Amino acid sequence: MHPTRLLVCALLVAGLATPAAAASRQGDQPPAGWAIAGQRLVWTSPEPIPPGAAAIEFWEGDRLLGRPRPSTDLRSYTLDAPEVGHPDRLQVRVSGRRLDAEEPPRPLGSTPPAPPAPLPANEVDPGLPGPFPTRAGEYELAPMAIPGYATPVEMRAVVVAPSGAPGKRPLALFLHGRHFTCYQPGVADGILLNWPCREGAEPVPSHRGYLQAQRLLASQGYVTVSISANGINAQDAGDVESGAGARSALVRAHLAKWADWAGADRGSAPDIVRAAPAADMDNVFLIGHSRGGEGVNRAATDSLSPPPPGSGFDGPVRWKIKGDLLIGPTVFGHNPAPDVPSVTILPGCDGDVSDLQGQMYLDATRGVSRGTALHSALYFVGANHNYFNTEWTPGQAQAPAYDDFASPPIDAVCSPGTPTRLTAAQQQTAGATYIAAAARLFVEGDRRVLPLLDGSAARAPSADPARVLGHAVGGARSAFVVPDEATTAGGDARVCAQVTADPAASCGDQDYPLTSPHFNRFSGAPSEQGRFAVALKWSEEGRAAVVRPGRAVSLAGARELALRLVVPPNSLGNRFEVAVADTSGRRARLGEVSLDGLPATERLSAHWAQEARLPLPAQGVDLDRVAELELVPRGGAGRAWLIDAHGWDRGLPDPRPVALPRVDVGALTVDEGDSGTRTVRFPVAVSGDGPGLVRLFVNEQGQEYSQRLVAVQPGQREIEVGLQVAGNTRWSRDVRRWVQVKAVRGTVVGRHSGALAVRNDDPEPTITIAPAEAAEGAPLTWRATLSEAVDSTVLLSGAPLAPADGPELSTADVDPEWFRRQASGEEPLPSRPLSTTQLRTVLAFMAGDGLSAEVAVPTVTDAEAEPAERVRLDFTVHTPSGGVITAVGTVTDAGAG
Repeated sequence: MHPTRLLVCALLVAGLATPAAAASRQGDQPPAGWAIAGQRLVWTSPEPIPPGAAAIEFWEGDRLLGRPRPSTDLRSYTLDAPEVGHPDRLQVRVSGRRLDAEEPPRPLGSTPPAPPAPLPANEVDPGLPGPFPTRAGEYELAPMAIPGYATPVEMRAVVVAPSGAPGKRPLALFLHGRHFTCYQPGVADGILLNWPCREGAEPVPSHRGYLQAQRLLASQGYVTVSISANGINAQDAGDVESGAGARSALVRAHLAKWADWAGADRGSAPDIVRAAPAADMDNVFLIGHSRGGEGVNRAATDSLSPPPPGSGFDGPVRWKIKGDLLIGPTVFGHNPAPDVPSVTILPGCDGDVSDLQGQMYLDATRGVSRGTALHSALYFVGANHNYFNTEWTPGQAQAPAYDDFASPPIDAVCSPGTPTRLTAAQQQTAGATYIAAAARLFVEGDRRVLPLLDGSAARAPSADPARVLGHAVGGARSAFVVPDEATTAGGDARVCAQVTADPAASCGDQDYPLTSPHFNRFSGAPSEQGRFAVALKWSEEGRAAVVRPGRAVSLAGARELALRLVVPPNSLGNRFEVAVADTSGRRARLGEVSLDGLPATERLSAHWAQEARLPLPAQGVDLDRVAELELVPRGGAGRAWLIDAHGWDRGLPDPRPVALPRVDVGALTVDEGDSGTRTVRFPVAVSGDGPGLVRLFVNEQGQEYSQRLVAVQPGQREIEVGLQVAGNTRWSRDVRRWVQVKAVRGTVVGRHSGALAVRNDDPEPTITIAPAEAAEGAPLTWRATLSEAVDSTVLLSGAPLAPADGPELSTADVDPEWFRRQASGEEPLPSRPLSTTQLRTVLAFMAGDGLSAEVAVPTVTDAEAEPAERVRLDFTVHTPSGGVITAVGTVTDAGAG
């Protein structure tokens, strides 16, 4: 949960002047707040940044450098051994947004309309309490060790259970997300990210934040448990998969205990567990918020397709997960569990996971497995990220709490008090209602709640006044148009790439840059093959947009055609006449759909698809061989984007989850060597059995990702990935090359990312800097020399110190604009010695640029006769061995010669 109020405004005011440095050509000054310490790149914030679900990332322009680890006080962020070419392009981002500078989004050019009208009430309302009274209590067990985590993780939970419910009862497990772990009562900004809490600090009870939903489910007959994950939150910044596997291990360890307590070990269970009905471990429902959403999704995958040994929990699976509900989740690996039904809540005012990447829990399941598991997305208009958890909500929380959506600046949709923004109580009630709806569908099989979750335009009155819009994939749907390489389009439509660096192929254009939850990037890759949509753009009504799948498909047995269409936010009355045609050219008009855009400002990710359905005809077209989808816009000029189209039928088939072949990316460290090029075998493990297809991403030496499809054969235990390592005797930094995997068909992915680390084994060069001399008005230029060529940038950051003898050059003796730029905006007047200022300069030897580099101080002339003035710059060498080199210079009076 990132309160942007702290992250942006405070940073702009602070004007930090720290020794900022990174690998660059001389003169490319980094922004304020950056520093180099040895091989570490450090960014410091003037205020603590409360940790949230979305990853804080360091970028150099459009190139991802990596995810830094935070300090305990949440002010400094450190990334080891990055290779940076242009420090003036350094940025800190979260969910694509800048934290270190104000970056005004491009205005939408439209005004948010009134909130959407209420949908018709559903037949049943899952938000109504059930017949059972409830009881609550907590348990705490011995902490568990997780590989790669230095400190054991707590086994602590709060239980809410029904009283008097007969027999064994379904188990609902809640997992909170990433938040600060400790706080210091009475201390301003006294939030910490460490575990266990240090003396004088208290743990944040994030696991107690879902009691309203727990009580609702317990009243309806569920045993509920909400588990604590502070120990993971404090340590997952050093985890290549951001804690997904660790959270899964924690969930599975608790489930294993509940399986024990439901059987022979019931007598040893904690008091609250013995007081509750025994859990029915064949009916388990998981609820995850924020990074907890990614954690329970991974637990579902790991329960069907077990991870390699050493995951943190390697015991037998003695439970069946019937479904997941995910609230504002992350999905860094784009690796949903395709055969486990899910509902994903997307908060429209999410200020943390603001890119709404949880949409991938739907979109990334298409075509992966049988497609019978329902995957639903619910767009909550006016909900933020934090308030689903009362312990993250001001006025309800025990620890400090924040609204993750920043106000000011005032936002017409999401600022508190606007017609569309939900209060905390409204948001929590709506969340509990739809949690209960998902439990009722997935665990009890009550199809009367299906219209609340599958895009059928129904509402649960208990959630009023929340406006909840839904769409879904899977279930009783059959694919018609799921855009791929074989899809073609004509008229006012074109097939476009969802994620690409090519503007001509993009789903947006120069006049309409497009961000959408459907178009989220995978792990920093600027382009991704295989992800397409259909862009519609028309200047007048009546011209058809025709979309053709790669081959004719059968819609026989489907009752309706379901379209997922994106229309521009705030637009009203987007009407389309819809028709289909068969391979013989016979055409059937299905009717007209009308969609209003979501209420939004430029700060929201609101290009989100809405579901529209029309009945399919009983005759007039051969539904066994449908070849074209036709959309004819009605009204003036406009735009829209077709995400996909499916045949739809009532009901919900059994998802019949199976253990698909599983792929896990490993890690490898090798020495560079002194000569030759060799190929090393990078470990990508395959477990399980059966055929499948994955997409492999390899970060090449030039920092670009190569991509290729790789077939997984039955019985295969490894994907062969050969990476070349070139040896030489030139010094370089240690190099990391990333390997990443996504499921395409018939597979699941556990650990999606890993690195080949190539260790430098050559000595560092020596550096000398010759003294410099210049007459005032000329640049005072130092020449630095390397003893030998290098393969990585060698960076030196310089700061002025008082010279050993003679008068010192002053701020009035140098170019004023240069001084302001190099001293983070400090003014040159009044005149004072350079050594008393925040002046910083950078000297860099770029790989392949030769053995010398220069750094200059531009001086100015004055009318005064002066003795020679001295400058001393101490340059810190940012290599593993470090060191300081002193450069001295003399500026003579212009008339002295």
